[in-house]
Amino acid sequence: MIHASARVIVLSGGVGGARLVDGLHRHLPAGDLAALVNTGDDFLHLGLHVSPDVDTVIYTLAGLANPATGWGRRDESWHFMEVLAQLGGPTWFRLGDRDLAMHAERSRRLVAGEPLSAVTLDLAARLGVSTAVIPMTDEAVRTRIQTADGSLDFQDYFVRLRAEPRIERITFEGIVGARPAGAALEAIASPLLEAILVGPSNPYLSIDPILSVPGLRNAMRLRGVPIVAVCPLIGGQAVKGPTAKIMRELGLECSPQAIAEHYSGLIDGLVIDEADRDWAELCGVPACVTRTLMDTDAARLRLAGEVLAFAGTL
Repeated sequence: MIHASARVIVLSGGVGGARLVDGLHRHLPAGDLAALVNTGDDFLHLGLHVSPDVDTVIYTLAGLANPATGWGRRDESWHFMEVLAQLGGPTWFRLGDRDLAMHAERSRRLVAGEPLSAVTLDLAARLGVSTAVIPMTDEAVRTRIQTADGSLDFQDYFVRLRAEPRIERITFEGIVGARPAGAALEAIASPLLEAILVGPSNPYLSIDPILSVPGLRNAMRLRGVPIVAVCPLIGGQAVKGPTAKIMRELGLECSPQAIAEHYSGLIDGLVIDEADRDWAELCGVPACVTRTLMDTDAARLRLAGEVLAFAGTL
């Protein structure tokens, strides 16, 4: 299988991580890359198993992602949602007509007994994706947001309430009984593996669920290859999403140093933006200073090459 020969593994959440995955996918030969993706955002909606981060990575790699949002499919239509609204159904989480087919087929195969990782690898391949897209676990792990007003499902917090409630704590329901997907362990054990990268996804909502799967973080460290993270902040702000807001609510400084400390004991190096070059000597690990904004395809490819080159020096 394609992940058995992986030279590079990248941990990813949604849009930001998917863009780095895409840059690496373009940079490396087919079959050399495996993306280990967060499934803490997964949820059951309208009777369907929805995997938002997994699908964002797949659509991005397949050239199908909506360029305006970074998530969902391009050239989407919304007839299903229009009729659902007429029938009084919940419309706060929008599923496009083309996107709906992905959720329906995934759900059908999961009900039939196939593991999520096998379904995901096959669906990605059917869309022409040569990179192995691997869910972090086949078990159900659900990110929950603890607020002053109680506990929220992740999608209620992130989509329905637009990440507005103040976060007090983040937990991962089901994490104790979870195991790394077999394909993930196979990729980590690849004799060709040269580096493990952590994408510029939200460390607390997107990367922590992956690292919290029992045995996964330890397996990566024991592999003995360089582990490099790309900082999700530029000038103290997140490019997309509530990373900076969450850091402030958790009492953390919005800086590359705080990101490096969060990944302490895991990473060997951190890639930071030119706007944060003054933090380079304060991160506690070697820092690569470059332009990290991936606003064009060329920028994705350039950053991917620089991250790989930096990992090769560690």
